[in-house]
Amino acid sequence: MSEPDTENRRELTYDEAAALAFRLHTQRRFEESEVLYKTLLEANPDDQNVIHYLGVLMQQTGRHAEALPLIERSLAIDGTVAAWHNNYGNVLLDAGRFDEAAAAYRRCAELDAANADVVCNLGVMYRRLKQFDLAEQMLTRAVEMQPDLTVAHLNLAGLFGDMGRLDDALARTVSALKLFPRDARVRKMLGISYGHMGRVEEAAEVYREWLAQEPDNESARHHLAGCTGVDVPDRAQDSYVEGLFDGFATSFDANLAALQYRAPQLIGDAVARLLPSADKSQRILDAGCGTGLCGPFLAPYARELVGVDLSAQMIARARARDLYDSFEKAELVAYMDAVGDPFDVIVSADTLCYFGRLEAAARSARQALREGGLLMFTVEARPDGTDFHLHVHGRYSHRTGYVRAVLVDAGFEVHEITDVVLRTEWRQPVAGVLAVARAVTPPAR
Repeated sequence: MSEPDTENRRELTYDEAAALAFRLHTQRRFEESEVLYKTLLEANPDDQNVIHYLGVLMQQTGRHAEALPLIERSLAIDGTVAAWHNNYGNVLLDAGRFDEAAAAYRRCAELDAANADVVCNLGVMYRRLKQFDLAEQMLTRAVEMQPDLTVAHLNLAGLFGDMGRLDDALARTVSALKLFPRDARVRKMLGISYGHMGRVEEAAEVYREWLAQEPDNESARHHLAGCTGVDVPDRAQDSYVEGLFDGFATSFDANLAALQYRAPQLIGDAVARLLPSADKSQRILDAGCGTGLCGPFLAPYARELVGVDLSAQMIARARARDLYDSFEKAELVAYMDAVGDPFDVIVSADTLCYFGRLEAAARSARQALREGGLLMFTVEARPDGTDFHLHVHGRYSHRTGYVRAVLVDAGFEVHEITDVVLRTEWRQPVAGVLAVARAVTPPAR
């Protein structure tokens, strides 16, 4: 075996190659470590360490179906390693198999009772199962076991929000900020907690202090604009959106399941109503595809299904579904502007909530659609007032009349604009709009 990326290559022993593979893995050099892991297994097919960490790598790169059997195989060889049961629980959690994940975490806790991470994971699991009392017990215990475990504090604050205990959520986040004064996740949670309580000026102060320490921080600037209404951008910066979704790609599906997220189903229902049959005749673009949650609804109709997204981590998760023909890591308006072969259908589930002004996106969608093609998307609803509004949580809402006018001006005939509930958040329904329009007027050149 030879070491990659070295000018003077030499043969490595098996143990040296294994150590190199693990080192590359921890450095997130996934392609190189995967090659080495697979080479090692050719030499020793029963090396449980290599089998296990190849499974972990598969999970990290979105290939859940390949991750699970590898990790199960490693545990069949040696079921005494506590951390491996924790990893197994993480894979099961990502697959939505919550009860089995909880069992894996409990087994890990039996083997390593002092592991606060596992206790925290159990708390997260119970939170997603809506077993709030157990979740609070586990997360509180995790904080007591390891007071510097940031994720436990944040999950406990989020749990209190789920339970409607907003004062407790705020108090927990304030305590966390004292412990972790420079942690961006804590600052964001504190600002959002103030916002949910209607204490917008206090939320703004959180973001002002954050910007004072990190003047170039796009997240702080974006949320401050949402608090104050000053210097509101026409849309969120690409770097903000990319960082946001790269940051929680691995937990995205499970988090949205817990929020009763409905946008992909709403898009799927509209596709089923308006397309003649699931005959794989349509060229379809999923604009802002995320982890591919719309994919199962679109694939039966698509002769070609293309996903575009700013987040490479999200695309990795979508690719693992094996439903899309191709992906592009790109900003969706720029991508649609450059389309040569037009699409029959463009869908966008909860992506345009990171746009304030919709004119450019609508014009680009019309440019990328054939005449008669369909555009379907969801946005958060703004009952009245200005055309759009940036909220403390960082997303925009849009007035229905504005959405309709933008579509007509861009060359669409509006088929339907329907009031919907997109998800629940902090025990409150999030009102939205499902818009469906047909391209009728030739796009402006």
